[in-house]
Amino acid sequence: MALVLLYVVVLVLVAIVLFGVASLLFGRGEPLPPLPRGTTPTVLPASGVTRGDVEAVKFTQTLRGYKTSEVDWVLDRLAQELDLLRGQLSSVHAAAAADEADERHAADVDPEQEPE
Repeated sequence: MALVLLYVVVLVLVAIVLFGVASLLFGRGEPLPPLPRGTTPTVLPASGVTRGDVEAVKFTQTLRGYKTSEVDWVLDRLAQELDLLRGQLSSVHAAAAADEADERHAADVDPEQEPE
């Protein structure tokens, strides 16, 4: 019985030494210190969101997934950006349609014909 206890004690001591050596060699494995409580790594530019910006978004992990407020914020920002871009696109389409209508109207009026 004493021999088994001695083996267990030696095994635990070897495990502690190996863990200590590995910790010293490899460190904690974190390239950056953790963020202070209450801050978020979730960042998007004020305007002009690109694919790279969306791919770079990181959310704080919680017990059941990601922090809901951060995900909601990102989705709201992306929705605003989409609305802005769709508004700009529709104004460009409207301007192009107006230019096309003006050109058709100018083509319908014959410049050679004098007004009566």
